Amino acid sequence: MDIGATKIHIGAIQGGRVMRDLEIPTSANAPEDQIIKEIIEAVETLAGDDFKAIGIGVPGLVDVKKGIVYDLWNIPSWKEVFLKDHLEDHFGKPVKIVNDANSFSLGENKYGKGREYDNFVGVSLGTGYGTGIIINNELYSGVLSGAGELANIPYLDKTIEDYCSSKFFKSHYQEEGRQLFLKAQQDDPEALKAFNEFGAHLGESLKMILYILAPEAIILGGSISKAYVFFEAALMESLDTFPFKRVLENIKILPSEMPHVSLLGPAALFDENTEE
Repeated sequence: MDIGATKIHIGAIQGGRVMRDLEIPTSANAPEDQIIKEIIEAVETLAGDDFKAIGIGVPGLVDVKKGIVYDLWNIPSWKEVFLKDHLEDHFGKPVKIVNDANSFSLGENKYGKGREYDNFVGVSLGTGYGTGIIINNELYSGVLSGAGELANIPYLDKTIEDYCSSKFFKSHYQEEGRQLFLKAQQDDPEALKAFNEFGAHLGESLKMILYILAPEAIILGGSISKAYVFFEAALMESLDTFPFKRVLENIKILPSEMPHVSLLGPAALFDENTEE
């Protein structure tokens, strides 16, 4: 399950494949209990009780052990939600919850390009900027899933997220990233310029990851990663200024090619052959 500000996407996963899925709108301004009720109803609609476990990705802070979701910015009523307890009490099935950026990296680690690396960082580029850290094939999420949250680090006159997410296109070009992507495919000069600038800023953020973690690979996901061909050159030019050249020579920057990663990531919380 992927819980977002506008929609909740639920999938039935078997053998690393999405067998069927369902989307419902998120009642983002509704009370906590109503949203939980709608989630339960959606799970029952999709799968009844014919499943082994529930994995969930959410865009916020998570107490992974207790399954508590904290302070979702885009769902105001969710301040301290004991989501694991609610769902386990109702379905009698094990539930695990992670931050959505961590979920992306888990999906890549088990099903995607991350399978080739013991240590990598997944960077999700979309409405926001999120990172998930895999060390020795294990997710490192830190306290309340707060590890790797580069989004709020000051950068230029604002933050990393303001320059390395869809916010950049809206504030600097007054257009959605998807619109600029379509224009770039038609060789529109302004759109190509926008992605070139975006790539340069993104490269600066990835250098921070190299300084802190020096992983084997950085895997780019999220909707903006689909435009990788239009910002790859500027990204690499920015990275080329990184001073530790031997580290740079050994890093792989890879766009994700994994469909349904937002569903497969939470599924990766469980071994499909067991309940743990």
